[in-house]
Amino acid sequence: MTRSRFDSLAPVDCHPLRGVIFDMDGVLTDTIEFHYQTWQRLADEEGIPFSRQANEALRGLSRRDSLLRILQGRVLPEATIQELLERKNRYFRSFIETMTADYLLPGVQVFLKDLREAGIKTAVASASQNVYIVIEKLGIASDIDVITNVYDVDRPKPAPDVFLYAAQQLGLGPEDCVVFEDAESGVEAARAAQMRVIGLGDAAQVGAADWVLPGLEGVRWHHIQAKLNPGV
Repeated sequence: MTRSRFDSLAPVDCHPLRGVIFDMDGVLTDTIEFHYQTWQRLADEEGIPFSRQANEALRGLSRRDSLLRILQGRVLPEATIQELLERKNRYFRSFIETMTADYLLPGVQVFLKDLREAGIKTAVASASQNVYIVIEKLGIASDIDVITNVYDVDRPKPAPDVFLYAAQQLGLGPEDCVVFEDAESGVEAARAAQMRVIGLGDAAQVGAADWVLPGLEGVRWHHIQAKLNPGV
């Protein structure tokens, strides 16, 4: 008999799960190419070296933290930093205005429907300030109970603040929630929040997660229950 990636699951925790918190980029949709092109344009305009490899290192970081990493210690006045951040965001917004439901990653719509039917609360907790417009463009706003980002809290990922805030807005405790993340900083943030976390994508980036899957395609809530809530 062919074994699936859901076979022989070792239990992680028996506390009942009542909420799912998603990161956005790399979990629900993938705007990494948009980010690369807009950061590359900004870097070219400012004469700063940049590459696709450098862009990959920005996964899960806020826009400001991304810029500071790109600057590699280069000190600029705060007014200049703000202008660069605003310019980058203008470039990025021009891309996301073209987004539709076609930009959803495989399995997302079916999994969200599954969660809704199971009575599971849902939130999106992103590093992106544009999370609200992206979720609207993707056509899934009605499937998400809470939308928030790191700009709503004091500290960005890898601090746990945005996940704790999302759980609070859902009316749940950390122990009630499982986080879906694709970035090392996000996995670290979820673990710091004392939440269970499922890593999606490259195990090298999300290996500290409780469970690593290639993506949401084919995933159902009963798979999550079997892994994290056996017997519940």
